[in-house]
Amino acid sequence: GGALVVPVGMLAGDAAPDRSTAAGRREVELAGMRAVMAIERELGFTPRDRSADNCGYDIESVVPDELRAKGPALRMIEVKGRAAGATTVTVSHNEVMCALNRPDAFVLALVEVDGNTTRTSYIAHPFTSPPDYAAASTNYDIARLREAGDVILEREQTWQ
Repeated sequence: GGALVVPVGMLAGDAAPDRSTAAGRREVELAGMRAVMAIERELGFTPRDRSADNCGYDIESVVPDELRAKGPALRMIEVKGRAAGATTVTVSHNEVMCALNRPDAFVLALVEVDGNTTRTSYIAHPFTSPPDYAAASTNYDIARLREAGDVILEREQTWQ
């Protein structure tokens, strides 16, 4: 005799990505990018993927003059896709420094990915001080980031 244990989500065809594998983590990150790009377009902005450029953020989003109320013409959005239930996020030294150098333009987008649903929170001013100079990256508690920064948008999306 034997038994095969299959998670119910796999039977329904919408299993969450396995975040323990590189492919699973990449899938979560891409879902986060898709969610933020869609939100930016819905807001009437023009987003562009800059994730491969290592510039301290993932999406550059142009805010049209008619939608800009004394804010910056360009938003710099760092996207952190996280599997549902994650409590921490890793942020690079470069990303924190970008946020501190351009505080009015930088947005940290935390995207919780749960199967085909994403829950996105935009946090302005997420960081208060630079990381240690020798640190390549730092883990942050998501709940504390939300408390310390200004949550300026929350959105839930379901994807097909």
